[in-house]
Amino acid sequence: MFVARRLPQFMGFRLCPTFTRTFHSSVALFQERPKVKVQFVLPDGEEIAVEGDEGQSLLDIAQDNDIDEIEGACEGTCCCSTCHVILEQALYDSLPAPQEEELDMLDLAPSLTDTSRLGCQVLLKKEMDGMKVVLPEESFSQLD
Repeated sequence: MFVARRLPQFMGFRLCPTFTRTFHSSVALFQERPKVKVQFVLPDGEEIAVEGDEGQSLLDIAQDNDIDEIEGACEGTCCCSTCHVILEQALYDSLPAPQEEELDMLDLAPSLTDTSRLGCQVLLKKEMDGMKVVLPEESFSQLD
């Protein structure tokens, strides 16, 4: 599929001098992704149910839903441990093994467990629907 069209003109001037093109391979970018439900358990025990798109990171959906207990100081570049989360064992086992960079950052995280991961490195899949993610009681904030 190939679509090419000129953009509308405004007061006699073309808004963009080039064509707008949509190629067959870019159609997938506009398709709606499946939703995945996630239950965040805050340090005080409160549970917050949120929904994110498949492919989003746990950090992204936490920030999109104003969960302040997960910071993400490095904005998801795996350069800090402020998005430290604790996963259920079954979920942890289903994920690919953490890369060396993630393990290095996790070494800096307080309250580290055997199922700890960085939220910026865990991408949602439809198989994860309904998962619980525990936010540790102790965390290191880079904003203070």
